[in-house]
Amino acid sequence: MTAPTLQDLTPEGHDLAADPYPVYAALRAKGPVHRVLVPGSGECWLVVTRDAARAALTDPRLRNDIRHSASWRSDGGHAIGRNMLQTDPPQHTRLRRLVAAHFTAGRIAALRPRIESVAGELLDALPERGPVDLVSRYALPLPVTVICDVLGVPDPDRARFHTWSNELVMPTSPEAATSAAAALTAYLTDLIEAKRDAVVRDPGAGDADLLGGLVAAAGENAADAGDGALHDGAPNDHVPHDGAPNDHVPHDGAPNDHVPHDGALHDGTARPASAHLTADELLGMAFLILVAGHETTVNLISSTVHALLAHPDQLALLRADPGLTAATVEESLRYNSPVHATAFRFAAEALDLAGTRIPAGDPVLISLAAASRDPLHFPEPDRFDIRREGPAHLGFGHGLHHCLGAPLARVEATAALRLLLAHRPTLTLTIDPTALTWRTSTLLRGLTALPVRFD
Repeated sequence: MTAPTLQDLTPEGHDLAADPYPVYAALRAKGPVHRVLVPGSGECWLVVTRDAARAALTDPRLRNDIRHSASWRSDGGHAIGRNMLQTDPPQHTRLRRLVAAHFTAGRIAALRPRIESVAGELLDALPERGPVDLVSRYALPLPVTVICDVLGVPDPDRARFHTWSNELVMPTSPEAATSAAAALTAYLTDLIEAKRDAVVRDPGAGDADLLGGLVAAAGENAADAGDGALHDGAPNDHVPHDGAPNDHVPHDGAPNDHVPHDGALHDGTARPASAHLTADELLGMAFLILVAGHETTVNLISSTVHALLAHPDQLALLRADPGLTAATVEESLRYNSPVHATAFRFAAEALDLAGTRIPAGDPVLISLAAASRDPLHFPEPDRFDIRREGPAHLGFGHGLHHCLGAPLARVEATAALRLLLAHRPTLTLTIDPTALTWRTSTLLRGLTALPVRFD
């Protein structure tokens, strides 16, 4: 029997995209792990409680490398390099180490003046009264500008980059996603080549931005770059046939008996942590940082403002005490996580997860959104409370793959919210909240627009 989709489990007349939480609550009441069908990706095990989610996120038998999937054949043609979301230790450790220094607390603190400057410029450009779409005019351009600054993407290219990125993470059609993948691959390949030329002319150019530094780290191994093929012949599972990050291909029972269970590469080798980036890793890293570095923050900023407008008592508390701004962002991450679920994990061997037997090769999807509304850990979980105390949410994941850019997202969202309320203290929605629409994919969720006015 085919497993149900979340839509199949949704009561008639209920908008799943606008409010998936009652469906998660119903599943949680029945148990922590459930078999569901993800359209475009196949059946998987969905984890919906906080305890089970934390256990899954730290279980070394659940791997990110799609080659542990029993049904792996290919990525469906949307591969853009190879990155941290698709790898396990020791490869993941090596890749993460190469970029971790750019996301330390000190580095992020140094970015704060630039973040606040960009936010201020965007707010100054808004009309005095409105109406205005806060997503396209504020929540989007702020993180796009910042991450493009960090990586070294030229100003004229930033708008089209976001168009491609948005199509990949929340595709309008398979054809459009394929076209966006090809366009973004070509663009990043050219940008990497330009950075490489700059580093050859002046080795100090590698210190100008993150991509320049990665190009310098790639060294001679980058010379064989350009075609996007993986160095070991394995597919890229970060952008699959339906465009959602790290979705796997449909399960057809194809065998996968050649995947080692020790985290090694396809050929059984494991590079040392000090090894240079390969051409495909460089391409994949640029893609991951650009996309993950802004898509989730756009949703975080807009969802936080939306939650405040939908809860006037909490907005009044924040206006009375701006010192609650950081706490408001944390509650928003719990209440309406922009990253709804993790990338798929794959069972490298048969295992028990919260009382459910997961066969070897089966995919597991961990719902961060469902886990962060678990009533066993969060009293009145459906209440937005900016003074909430208690355990940490899972909005940025947990374990080895905890979001590397979490400190940057927090600083951006906190600055964006604080400056918005300072510049526009009379912010209100211009439409009924039920008329708002949400962009959704397997992993991400966010508002398409947030029309507001300034009374």
